[in-house]
Amino acid sequence: MSEEVVATPLLQPADGTPQVIDTETAFKESLATLSQGSGPFAVDAERASGFRYSARAYLIQIKRKDGGLHLIDPIPFGPGHQLFSELNTLLNTDEVILHASTQDLPCLRELGINPVRLFDTELAGRIAGFPRVGLGPLLESLMGVLLAKEHSAADWSARPLPQEWLTYAALDVELLIDLRDRMYSILEESKKLPWALEEFASILKAPQPPPRVDPWRRTSGMHKIKRRDQLAVIKSLWIARDEVAARQDIAPGKLLNDSAIIELAIAVPTNKKEFEKTLRPLGLRARWMENLQLWLDSIAAAVAMPEEQWPTMRTNADTLPPIKLWRDKFPEKFAPLSHARAAIESIAQENQIPVENLITPEHVRRLCWKPPAGATTTLSIPEVEKGLAELGARQWQIQLVAPALAAALLEREPLPVEVVENTPEES
Repeated sequence: MSEEVVATPLLQPADGTPQVIDTETAFKESLATLSQGSGPFAVDAERASGFRYSARAYLIQIKRKDGGLHLIDPIPFGPGHQLFSELNTLLNTDEVILHASTQDLPCLRELGINPVRLFDTELAGRIAGFPRVGLGPLLESLMGVLLAKEHSAADWSARPLPQEWLTYAALDVELLIDLRDRMYSILEESKKLPWALEEFASILKAPQPPPRVDPWRRTSGMHKIKRRDQLAVIKSLWIARDEVAARQDIAPGKLLNDSAIIELAIAVPTNKKEFEKTLRPLGLRARWMENLQLWLDSIAAAVAMPEEQWPTMRTNADTLPPIKLWRDKFPEKFAPLSHARAAIESIAQENQIPVENLITPEHVRRLCWKPPAGATTTLSIPEVEKGLAELGARQWQIQLVAPALAAALLEREPLPVEVVENTPEES
């Protein structure tokens, strides 16, 4: 897709790493400098995932042509500060460039930053058909630059932030505007720009997801659990851990990781000796012992719970059966699904776009599980289009896949090719 280039390391921003902005005076000066620039704003945010309970931003990076590069520490100001309101007003005068925007938008919005025009370079790379769409790989393949990512998993809540971390953060936006311009041209040349723009607009319009139902059920390792009383222990431990994690603003896994919760639910220890014996194979961690009595009390509370209060084994009624069961238990659903997936795979290859970006796999499964009215007797393309739109598919996606899905819904015999399922969302 691009000519071979020899990549060179990008070690410092062209104008050096700026000082962190942590006072109102410095923030106001930054806004004034940014307002003197022109064109879109390159924006990034650093969180402390894996270290903190919250998903708040601990550093905001912004660059604009002729407007400088700025590193803003949001912690001294806090959400809703007037200066963030002024920053938001300024950002809304042009386009905001983010890489993997759905990761950063929640923490930016928490501060009061709500872009109205978006360009997502990661999503643009997916739609353009690049095999690797991380910021580093895209800069390397398109611009001949090597971008180090050694601090991506750092604890950005630490203060003061080390100088090398600040340089790393600044480099994340140093070439983002240039990358956006390059991606824009590629999308335009491949006639995919309207698809990308529709996706960007959809991201900004998407409502905030509702709170998860029974979030404790997402504990890793649940496949080991076979009994409802074990589920009761998992739920009790998860809720206790979550309350402590939220109160201390620490990542839940730092207090007690999911593997430990699963093993405790299976062994059901009643004292310190049994607790230590259960978790010793996992590498008993000192921090787990800090709340030992809380964990033992949570287990005891679950054990004392009446059976009628134990959680059910199923998650919720709206969850589709695992795909691996469809062929044998729901052959009338599996037949159209096998044809639909084959057709979508072909369309994705033809358009050089990942299947999951061409159409959300869950949308396809739901249409095959509950076809639109009329799909049993006719192609019913308008009904399929309507069904996809109701599920949240974008217009460009609907235009590409609706005819093939309508045809697949009429199939009564599955394709002879075995479909292997490994993805967590389908198992």
